[in-house]
Amino acid sequence: MEPKETLAMVQGQAEIWQQMFGFVDSMALKCAVELRIADIIHSHGDPITLLQIASGIDSSSPDIPYLARIMRSLVRKNIFTEHLPPDGGETLYELTQTSRWLLHDAEQSLVPMVLMENHLWQLAPWHCLGQCVKEGGIAFKKAHGCEMWDFASKNPEFNKIFNDAMACTAKIVMGVVLAEYKDGFGCVGSLVDVGGGTGGMIAEIVKAHPHIKGINFDLPHVVATAPVRQGVSHVGGDMFEAIPNADAIFMKWVLHDWSDDHCIKILKNCRKAIQQKSGKVIIVDIILENDSNGLFDETRMAFDLLMMAHTTGGKERTELEWKKLLEEAGFGRYKIIKIPTIPSIIEAYPE
Repeated sequence: MEPKETLAMVQGQAEIWQQMFGFVDSMALKCAVELRIADIIHSHGDPITLLQIASGIDSSSPDIPYLARIMRSLVRKNIFTEHLPPDGGETLYELTQTSRWLLHDAEQSLVPMVLMENHLWQLAPWHCLGQCVKEGGIAFKKAHGCEMWDFASKNPEFNKIFNDAMACTAKIVMGVVLAEYKDGFGCVGSLVDVGGGTGGMIAEIVKAHPHIKGINFDLPHVVATAPVRQGVSHVGGDMFEAIPNADAIFMKWVLHDWSDDHCIKILKNCRKAIQQKSGKVIIVDIILENDSNGLFDETRMAFDLLMMAHTTGGKERTELEWKKLLEEAGFGRYKIIKIPTIPSIIEAYPE
């Protein structure tokens, strides 16, 4: 075998090993969140030693060698940094811009999302993807006996974990949307957030644009746990049946949860709820670009398989797929606004 071929074979083998153990990074990250390592370092205000981290862990006898190995892995992945002080003392660990997203009480944090996506309930459906390819069906249902939304309605603990995760991503994405889409809300008098969870997103919009009458619309068991929010009314219902009337409809990461047929039904109900001439639907969702290597493109591709694992026929879509979907639902015009986060904004207008 030629040297080039040998090198290619070795590189290929190395790639498979790396992919095979991809879950290790997720589990180390989950471990860091559960142990509140970022919070412990942050509370000291300065870089700290391994023993200082251990003393902050909620345990009477933490295993220091185990902790050292976890930290070694997290440092290698640039979650934390380590350095030896000039006086030759113990290794000191410090936060990075990455680990600041793992602070539990930070204004913007990915902690609830890390915990939700790496929970056993959410990991189980991933083991059913091969079965889905062979015979069709829904991975989550194969793993748990029912679809995710039914599972959430019957399981308060899962419902809370899921809603917390959605709320944290909503806060992050909405910060970008509000900064990049200021003019888009200016002429809107009333706005329905379809699938708005506990109302965090619509509350942020109304806070930034107080002239808007906000309506948070979601399933009854979801809005039942929603807190009182100024300028927002909570409405329970089913988006497949009807959507409250408003000047505009807002949907963040809703349509990617559903098949094309389901999405067309939702969008047709949106069309009925807005004015023919002045209404619009504001969609915040991922647009796949197969050959792009942008900052979030790997994550966008991962989200597509995430939809396969957790939703009822959900998927991420290319611009061409979005165009077809909107046209079939009666939206003849659309505009894409790219923003510096995972999803983009799609404005859709009735024909």
